[in-house]
Amino acid sequence: MPAPNPLWSGDRDPGLRDPEPLSPTERLPAVGGPEDATRAMPEAPAQRAPAQAPTRSPGRERRPRGRGLIVGLVVGAVLATGSFVAGDLVADNGVGDKIEAAEPLEVSKGGTDATRAGAVYASAGNSVLQVRRGSGSGTAFIVEGPGLVVTNAHVVGSAKTVQLVLDRGKKPVTATVTGTDESSDLAVLKVDPDALEGRPALPLAESDDVGVGDLAVAIGFPLGLDRTVTAGIVSGVGRSIKAPNNFSIDKVIQTDAPINPGNSGGPLLDARGRVIGVNSQIATAGAGSQGNVGIGFAVPSDTVRDVVPTLSTGKSIERPFIGVSTSPPTDGSTGAEIAKVTPGGPASGAGLQGPAFLGGSGGDVIVAVDGKRIGAPEDVSSAIAGKAPGDRVELEVRRSGDLKKVGVTLGERPASATP
Repeated sequence: MPAPNPLWSGDRDPGLRDPEPLSPTERLPAVGGPEDATRAMPEAPAQRAPAQAPTRSPGRERRPRGRGLIVGLVVGAVLATGSFVAGDLVADNGVGDKIEAAEPLEVSKGGTDATRAGAVYASAGNSVLQVRRGSGSGTAFIVEGPGLVVTNAHVVGSAKTVQLVLDRGKKPVTATVTGTDESSDLAVLKVDPDALEGRPALPLAESDDVGVGDLAVAIGFPLGLDRTVTAGIVSGVGRSIKAPNNFSIDKVIQTDAPINPGNSGGPLLDARGRVIGVNSQIATAGAGSQGNVGIGFAVPSDTVRDVVPTLSTGKSIERPFIGVSTSPPTDGSTGAEIAKVTPGGPASGAGLQGPAFLGGSGGDVIVAVDGKRIGAPEDVSSAIAGKAPGDRVELEVRRSGDLKKVGVTLGERPASATP
């Protein structure tokens, strides 16, 4: 599957990364372009020769004209009566028949049953805003805290301020970017709280409790359109996507709710109108395609809850760092196999080894961190998420069939990972 694309809708920003196959800031192709002016018109069908009038038999008798005249008068009277009863649908103005306006069809009375998605939109839609930076646009939403708004880091880029459109036709308000975190692709904006009066903060759900098949409702401003709602289900949990700085974002929620460029930074909500994720990327069909194919990804709300308090104060997020890239074990077992060791990093100093040091047959397989079992690569980052740079952890690794315990002093995650 091609690398997912961030959902920023706008001109190319040289400060952002280039995902494959398309840049996250590549301008969308025009919709409904002009037709080719030189296109040939289809040929007209050959005309059929007029039919010959039937030849009357010489010995055939003619009908009396009187009978036809009488029948014609009767039919004419009936038609005239019918037109009168029907409301005089045809009027003769002396030049030709003219059709007057007809009565509209009868309206079916009564409403329809409200949908769950409609109820979610009614409660949350007013708290979803459009973000404008330059000629591009994305989405944001209000969270708890005076004047606090959340969006994606790749939406604001390196900007210090952006414009927020509260409603179509109203003057945008200026928001200050208080902090960005490329490792989670999240950013926090701050605006005058009075500008958000009457717009409630959206509650955050526990994303770890989200299950496959749950209702998923996306609200945003796709393709520059006004506030739009789409709905689907949670089609997967525990996914991993690449952050703008090339590190992995874990525990990502997958949805089939249609989201497109411009939805980036908008909320993915559950049936109760709570945020379960921040829409960030979509999978596309391949080179030359940016449209939704039913696979979208949202940064989990638990991550939002962790980073927003720090970013809202203008501080940066410090994350622990082991210094390895991992993948599922090549032998099909559980754990996280080391695919690459960062030179000079904590893992390198502790003697952990990748396949290059073990004859290319596979690297060390991490099976536990501080006694917590590791079943998959994403479990490693989860195991150290509560740690701080400088903390020491004990890794249990499997090397050439033997178990080995290795102590590692965690470092601080660098600004970006080597691709």
